[in-house]
Amino acid sequence: MFSIISGSAGLAAWFSGAATGIGLFAVVGAQSAFILRQGILRKHIVPVVATCAAIDAAFIFASVAGLRTLTQALPWLTTAVLWGGVAFLAWYAWQSARRALAGGGGGMDMDDGGDTSRRAVLMSAVGFSLINPHFWLDMMVIGSIAENFGASRMAFAAGVVTASCLWLTAQGLGARLLAPLFTKPKTWRILDGTIAVILSILALTLAFRGMH
Repeated sequence: MFSIISGSAGLAAWFSGAATGIGLFAVVGAQSAFILRQGILRKHIVPVVATCAAIDAAFIFASVAGLRTLTQALPWLTTAVLWGGVAFLAWYAWQSARRALAGGGGGMDMDDGGDTSRRAVLMSAVGFSLINPHFWLDMMVIGSIAENFGASRMAFAAGVVTASCLWLTAQGLGARLLAPLFTKPKTWRILDGTIAVILSILALTLAFRGMH
C-alpha cells in the first residue's frame, strides 16, 4: 500500500480517499448496529471486524478498477441487491424486536435467541456487508470519484480502505467500553428495540425506493 501512495500526487489522493471514506462510512446503519451488538456481547468481534474490513477492501479496489462497468452491463443486479437487502434487514429487525419483547434475565450472559457460533456470526457479517444496497451505493460513489484521480486512483482507494478499517475497529473495540452498561437485561431490551427500529426504517426506505 505504501508504494501506491508514494509521491505527492499519491499522498494527496490517499488523503482525499480517507476523507471520502470517513464521510461515507461514519454513519449508524445496519452494519454498525450489528457490530455494536457483537462488540458488547464480546462474541467473535475480532473476526467480525476483520471480515467486514476484508470485504470493504476487496470491493473498494474492485470498484475503482471497474465495478461500475459491471453494474451498468447488468442493471438487474442493482434491483436484486435492493430487494435482497430489504428482506435481510426485515428479517434481522424482526429478530431484534423479538429479543426486545421477550427480554431475558442474564445481562451479558443472556442467550442471543439463535445460533451464535462463529460461522453463523460471520455469515451475518457478510450479509450486512453484501446484502446491503447502501454498501453498493457507496461502492458506486467511490468508483466514480476515483476516476478524477487518474493514475493515482488506487492511492485514493487505499485511503478509503484506511478509513474503513479505522471506522470498523473503532466500532468493534469501542463497543467493549459500553459493556458495563449492559449487565442488566433492560438495557439489552432497549438496544435491541433501537436496532429493530433502525433496521425497520432502513428496510421500509429501501422498499419505497424500489417501488418508485
